Amino acid sequence: MKKPIRILLADDHTIVRQGMARLLEEQPDLKVAGEATNGLAAVDMALELEPDIIIMDIAMPRLNGIEAAKRVRKLLPQCKILILSMYSHEHYVHQLMETGISGYLLKDSSGQDIIKAIRAAMDNKTMMSPSISQKFEDAFLSPQKKLTREKRYESLSNREREVFQLIAEGYSTKKITEMLYISTSTVKTHRAKIMEKLGLTSPVELGRFAIKLGLVDPNF
Repeated sequence: MKKPIRILLADDHTIVRQGMARLLEEQPDLKVAGEATNGLAAVDMALELEPDIIIMDIAMPRLNGIEAAKRVRKLLPQCKILILSMYSHEHYVHQLMETGISGYLLKDSSGQDIIKAIRAAMDNKTMMSPSISQKFEDAFLSPQKKLTREKRYESLSNREREVFQLIAEGYSTKKITEMLYISTSTVKTHRAKIMEKLGLTSPVELGRFAIKLGLVDPNF
């Protein structure tokens, strides 16, 4: 008997994970191997469980889905990643496709579409919601449409993006030093560089920008 496709669910909303798990477990060839509540946990669990595919949200705490997907693709290139999000911002559609994800669906997709996307991914095919396909095409044909600040965000280093996320989520400098195991002066330096690169003047403005990008849930 063929082994079931092992899936890791990564979404910070419990009800979404539970509903997704029920949907998938109804399929004899699909098995939910684990559930992660934030991007950092998703990377750690992926390394531990080595699932066949990860169904990943974008707006997650600690580490957003874009950065988590990049880390997983680097550490576990054989693992497929399917993005399932309520956001379809043009600025990172192309970025995610370049990362090598196997699909990008919006959360208003049907259960059958999600199951179809999982099986397509395992056959090395890519499935996207129609509106995502259009945005990908637009981004590919006209990359100059990206906003200046969005271009600048893409130029941030991995560590700066991590600090950016934590600032956007409202963590203090002291808490960020504890979470990332770096010094206060290092956090302050990263914060200053982020503000300068993005042309932002305050953490509040940074938070609004993160929400606009779809990297932080406005209700978080």
